Amino acid sequence: MPSKNMLRKGKRRQSVKVEYRAARDAAEAAEKQELAAAEAALYGEELPAPVVKPIPNTAVPDKRTRGYQKSGRRQQRTTAVAEKPIPPSEMDEDDELILPDDPSTLPASTLRTWTTGPEAREYRLDSYLAQALPQISRARAQLLIDHGQVRVNGIVGKTKQKLHGGEKIAVDGNPEPAPLKATPEDIPLSIVYEDRHLAVIDKPAGMMVHAGSGLNDDARSSGTLVNALLFHFKDQLSDVGGALRPGIVHRLDKQTSGLIMVAKSDVAHRALAAMFSERSLEKRYLALVHRHIKSDRGLIDLPIARDRVRRTRMTTRVPNNYMTTASHGSPSLRHPDEPEPSTQRRTNDPRPARSHYTVLERLHTAAGDFTLVDVKIETGRTHQIRVHMQALGHPVVGDTLYGAPARLPGLAEDAAAKDGPTLLRNFLHAAHLSLGHPITGKPLELEAALPPELASLLERLRAMQLPAGTAVPAKPGKSASAKPVKTKG
Repeated sequence: MPSKNMLRKGKRRQSVKVEYRAARDAAEAAEKQELAAAEAALYGEELPAPVVKPIPNTAVPDKRTRGYQKSGRRQQRTTAVAEKPIPPSEMDEDDELILPDDPSTLPASTLRTWTTGPEAREYRLDSYLAQALPQISRARAQLLIDHGQVRVNGIVGKTKQKLHGGEKIAVDGNPEPAPLKATPEDIPLSIVYEDRHLAVIDKPAGMMVHAGSGLNDDARSSGTLVNALLFHFKDQLSDVGGALRPGIVHRLDKQTSGLIMVAKSDVAHRALAAMFSERSLEKRYLALVHRHIKSDRGLIDLPIARDRVRRTRMTTRVPNNYMTTASHGSPSLRHPDEPEPSTQRRTNDPRPARSHYTVLERLHTAAGDFTLVDVKIETGRTHQIRVHMQALGHPVVGDTLYGAPARLPGLAEDAAAKDGPTLLRNFLHAAHLSLGHPITGKPLELEAALPPELASLLERLRAMQLPAGTAVPAKPGKSASAKPVKTKG
């Protein structure tokens, strides 16, 4: 006898496209709401209540969760996971600045009123507004509530307030986030080169290049490289990057030190941007990585995409990726079955990334094996060097985000230092910059020495070197280093 839980014949292989249906419903709701608002404004009527999808009851009896369908396959359930916002501290050269919404995309600043229906029951006020007003996000809805622009039955609403249906909602105006402000601050700068067109700064680790929108008002508007530039150069910075990024042509990750270029005129800014696009300048980094790299030099040609699970990470493990590393100077290998790249790029699509490395020194120490490499990048992807080295099984020292251990054994100088990390940053430094002057064409070769904390760690590891062939002492516990990945070719 057929089970009562079986689907009808012809429906057993039917799959529900959750994301497609949600997007379709949201688009239809937005269209209906826009039409209703236009009609209400035309006839001077009150705005009707927006259509809000009721909260589904996800409770399922235990006997069903352990059941099987007739085909023998276990029932599958998918849960939509919201993508977490990316902290601005994770931004580097290729990330876009997070700016407030464009005012032109928001509705006109008017008073909107309606009465909620029974479908609003058990909704939080911010969640309800995000669905009732599809043109704004939940964060913007919370901003409206925090600014007292939302009233429920005549009383200023609260973000976590639960609705019961039948409430009269009044929304006055649009969400207006507090503008980011970059103010001059007397922060010391190490200026490697300067003329009336540009300057090159040796940025220390721990300093963000410019303000980010994901922090609080005090943290996001102070202590950045832009704050220091405004104090030292005043109004002698280009305006191409906008008021929040005066003079900023490219970026370095917060925990990466080294050379960064600053444009002092709009002409120089555009010329430097063109040089980045054409790859006519050369940037080289020094990095200390775990374990010995076998080849003295090589080309890492692996596309990079945002990790879909851990949003602060990047990854080379992307769908339909057949590319791998090749010998130095030769083209990368491509599998004949790999599909042609799409001409239209989406947000999470992998982007090509190429890094050339040259081994400078191999260290066989009591703390483990390490390799000092010189890395030249052709592209400026987010965390490019860190991700490429981790993909080869050689994470950058101190880079715990990509699998490096926090502690190196035998390097603690006192008991207090044993509890903290050996290095409070990544061993990655933008050491060399080679380009033709964007205005005069004069060749520029600029260098930045290793900062003291990196130079000191390197010297301590050199002092701990063991004779060739000597086994490294066993480390207590399991190492957190990344496992080497297999590559083709």
